[in-house]
Amino acid sequence: MYGNDFVPADLEGAATTPPPAPVTIEPGMEEFWRIVGEDGRIEPRDVMPEDYRASLVRQIAQHAHSEIIGMQPEGAWISRAPSLRRKAILMAKVQDEAGHGLYLYAAAETLGVDRGELLDKLHDGRQKYSSIFNYPTLTWADIGTIGWLVDGAAIVNQVPLCRCSYGPYARAMVRVCKEESFHQRQGFEALHTLSHGTPEQHAMAQDAVDRWWWPSLMMFGPHDAESTHSEKSMAWGVKRFSNDDLRQRFVDMTVPQAEALGLTLPDPDLRWNEERGHYDFGTIDFTELFEVIKGNGPCNAERMATRRGAHEAGAWVREAANAYADKHARRTAGAA
Repeated sequence: MYGNDFVPADLEGAATTPPPAPVTIEPGMEEFWRIVGEDGRIEPRDVMPEDYRASLVRQIAQHAHSEIIGMQPEGAWISRAPSLRRKAILMAKVQDEAGHGLYLYAAAETLGVDRGELLDKLHDGRQKYSSIFNYPTLTWADIGTIGWLVDGAAIVNQVPLCRCSYGPYARAMVRVCKEESFHQRQGFEALHTLSHGTPEQHAMAQDAVDRWWWPSLMMFGPHDAESTHSEKSMAWGVKRFSNDDLRQRFVDMTVPQAEALGLTLPDPDLRWNEERGHYDFGTIDFTELFEVIKGNGPCNAERMATRRGAHEAGAWVREAANAYADKHARRTAGAA
């Protein structure tokens, strides 16, 4: 999801039309709806509808999975960064993404699920991660473009989540968004250096933007009329704005930045609409998005193979941590 709750309907056996927003208050849920109605925060021990809890588990887990899988396309460039400064910045950024995953798995655990169970679901395909990380990073310019476009789209998606109705998720997103803002700025700065460098560097930057522009727009999910979860999620106060509203906000924000970079966004229909007060843009081919989510993207198999390998290689760390925790617990019990 990476800030946007989206699973294609045919992958979860649901209808393509969104479910109706709840119009009746279930018995025993009066306090829940009072808190949501007053724009308050639901905490782990509060009573909540089971479908609200299950939806949050799916959304937060998908978000956490996206953070740790998202380490791969950029991590592959740490050893190839063009300078020591760029290498240090990229290492810090990848480390930040790991931290975001930890915050989010911890938030999911407050809903009564086990982190190991969530990882098992990622590894066997029962849970998804953002499709954007199934694209390859072919050149150094891809790293700057990911920071500028992908992290930029993530920020537009995620800032409203800082005010979502579930307290642990909202609080985790405050720190995540601050760090993602830094990531977006470093990406813009890296791309600015290339786009104002030699003709070859400018061409490299333009090529990366041409490949990442449309997948970045797809990060917001399908159009509102085709979004499976949006209506109910907005009624619960988890989602604040529709997919199309957030996508429009991202386009309006990004076009002037592209002009500052001296780069062209690959859309012949992109132009300012004076009457709407927004940029018009071309039709998005969501066929590609659905294929990538189904596992047919250019890097799906590679990403999951790397992820499963890392999990297996880290088994001894988890065993050692569990042994230390058991030892500490026995000492504490003996001293009591």
